[in-house]
Order: sequence, then structure tokens, then C-alpha cells
Amino acid sequence: MGKSQNVLICVTRQRSCERLIRVGYERSKTSGGKPYVIHVAPLEENFLGNPKEGEALDYLFDISKQVGAEMTVLRSNQVVEVLSSFSQKHNIGIMVLGESPSSQGKSDIIRKLKEKLTDIEFVVVPA
Repeated sequence: MGKSQNVLICVTRQRSCERLIRVGYERSKTSGGKPYVIHVAPLEENFLGNPKEGEALDYLFDISKQVGAEMTVLRSNQVVEVLSSFSQKHNIGIMVLGESPSSQGKSDIIRKLKEKLTDIEFVVVPA
């Protein structure tokens, strides 16, 4: 592998996303890049009023810190556009996402990201 590649780890507000952070961190070590963790929350979603979801985000912030990753939470209904612009801004070469068998919308997002970001390697971690 020629140049180092930064890694973008996409998480939801679930503690189980720790596995994505761990996979992304390992990829960043082998690629020589910096790990970034991102959560894109829909505009109408009030996760701050939900203690369980707030705790999960706090937990993921802590895990991100442990592996030296910067965690960003952004609010938007345009997930593909947000992830695309973040990827370009931070020179992302590898994107780690979780596979979700129960939600069709998420696999649609992965498909759209792959179509838009053809120069990025996608790592889809099984549920």
C-alpha cells in the first residue's frame, strides 16, 4: 500500500458500534492513517432527550478516545452528502460501516456511498 489512508468509522447511537470502532482502528494501524468516527443524526431526532441513546454516544466517544480517534456528531437528513464531504475534507481512503440485516435503508445508503465515492475502500462489518 503506497500512501497512508485515513479511516472513517460510521456509527449509530448503539453501544454495539464499538465493534466498528475496533475494526476501523485496526485498519488505520495497517493503513498508517488516522481514524475518524462519525455519527450523522437525523434533524428531527432528539437523542439528547433519550438517556439510553445519550449514554451510548458517551460510551462511543470514550471508545473513540481510547483508540485515538476524533468523534464527530453531525445533524443532517442528507447522510450520503455529509459522509461524502467529510470523506473528501479528511482524505478518507477507507470507510467502515456496519451491516444491518433489519434495515433496508442502511444498505441503500451503503450502495449510494459506493456509487458516489468510487475511490474509497468500503469495509462492511457483519451484524
